[in-house]
Amino acid sequence: MVVLDATIVNIALPSAQHDLGMSDADRHWVITAYALAFGGLLLVGGRVCGALGHRRSFAFALIGFAGTSALGGAANSAGMLFAARAGQGVFAALLAPAALSLLILTFTDGRERGKVFGVFAGVGAGGAALGVVAGGLLTEYANWRWCLYINVPMAAIALFGVPLVKRDRPSGALRHLDIPGVLLSVAGLGCLVYGFTQADPRGWDDPKVLALLIGGLALLGLFVVVESRSGHPLLPLHILAHRKRGTAFVSVCLMFIAMFGFYLFVSYYTQTILGYSPVKAGMTLLVNAVSTTVGAMLIAGKLSRRVAQSALIAGSLLSSALGMLILTQLEVDSAHVFAAYLTPSMVLTGLGLGCLLAAATDMATAELSPAEAGVASASYNTVQQVGAAFGTALLNSIATSVTAAYLREHGRGRRALDVGTVHGYTVALWVAFGILLAGALAVALFSRRGTGASSAAQDSRQTVGGTALP
Repeated sequence: MVVLDATIVNIALPSAQHDLGMSDADRHWVITAYALAFGGLLLVGGRVCGALGHRRSFAFALIGFAGTSALGGAANSAGMLFAARAGQGVFAALLAPAALSLLILTFTDGRERGKVFGVFAGVGAGGAALGVVAGGLLTEYANWRWCLYINVPMAAIALFGVPLVKRDRPSGALRHLDIPGVLLSVAGLGCLVYGFTQADPRGWDDPKVLALLIGGLALLGLFVVVESRSGHPLLPLHILAHRKRGTAFVSVCLMFIAMFGFYLFVSYYTQTILGYSPVKAGMTLLVNAVSTTVGAMLIAGKLSRRVAQSALIAGSLLSSALGMLILTQLEVDSAHVFAAYLTPSMVLTGLGLGCLLAAATDMATAELSPAEAGVASASYNTVQQVGAAFGTALLNSIATSVTAAYLREHGRGRRALDVGTVHGYTVALWVAFGILLAGALAVALFSRRGTGASSAAQDSRQTVGGTALP
């Protein structure tokens, strides 16, 4: 539900804009308000759900998410819809870490964790693609408002299951809430996410975009300094410094940078070049959603105890990179596009995404105390949000600038526009391919270095002065 709401309104946006009289300049707030509140408040949400209790926070966030969704569906003005979407983001920032924390605390056996996180990753990763499908179907056959109303019965179903969830003890840590850390994290993450959303229409050299990005990085740098000196930090830095957890965070960030650009280009390409309807374009992405679920629930679950997690992550990044590579070969006149290009590409990227998320979720939540589960879960979700926002802005701006350069050289006829558009997509996908390939190589090298260091440390502990120790 949380992931689905990041994409479900995309196709419904033109209808909502017409009904509510939104201007072209303001319509992006339907998407941006949710992303800003969600991404900016995740770390706070992680701390709050630990303080109140993960199960209690989960139930409270479900009710709040359903209420703000109903408010958005009933909106009679653009401002009311923007406020409702921001409210959804606020409760999503509590709901996402609470959900993952409950899994961490409930499933502690190593064999169970691999299967559970595979299911969790499959459901979450499929949400983005299913959001596009659901948005198209609801907009075409019902009304755009149902893209928001749909959350009410979904939340109700989840609430019925809450009594079956393991009860946890609240930490009560809000009395020691790190207020400077809260303000710096919210401001820093908010500036970064908003800067990324504005980079595409304005350009990366726009003074406002540069101010937002530089300011966001500076605030997050100050946040790290404050957290290192705080007695009760909002984000204990050892959570990020953990080698396996750091590998998981970086790999997930790189995957989301590449994949969210991939979703955008497939949606645009199928509609503008192949002439698919929004519903058909969304249904095309189901191949990726199904492959993601298979990768997360079946393949990763079976390999998690047979293959090193770092090797599984590196292989997942390579699989998605190969999927990107296939689409870089597309041309306007390519034949059998769905069978020869789209299907194998979406299968490979889906399998890679599913396997990576299952393995990375396990790595990112390993060796945590109950008090740290919420903030670690929030950090994991924050990495995803920042990667998705950055990837969408970066790859879309690359595609746009390459297409514009092509049109300046070849004119603006219909043929030139189609060729230039596809050329822009393929160049951006080459960048995504490079990001994933570099990530796979870095994970492989880092894991080998870590293994060597661990072995050396173990040897040093076992022998002192040539004498073997027990």
